[in-house]
Amino acid sequence: MKKLSHLPIVADPSHGTGRRDKVVPMARAAVAAGADGLLIEVHPDPDRALSDGAQSLRPEQFRRADAPASHDRTAVERTI
Repeated sequence: MKKLSHLPIVADPSHGTGRRDKVVPMARAAVAAGADGLLIEVHPDPDRALSDGAQSLRPEQFRRADAPASHDRTAVERTI
């Protein structure tokens, strides 16, 4: 896509997987593949969310998810 457009590429691992346990690994893969940004759903009580609860991270999961993503950005020598 980067060869076809000057626009930033944003990945949505929440909707792309639909599963909370797959969001972080898919986000890491998207960063490694060159994504410029991520859309990640976060909800304080995803089990009671009116929609998309199964793919929403809890706030503490989101905070912990940043550490591996930061490491991945360094590994591929990029920043997002």
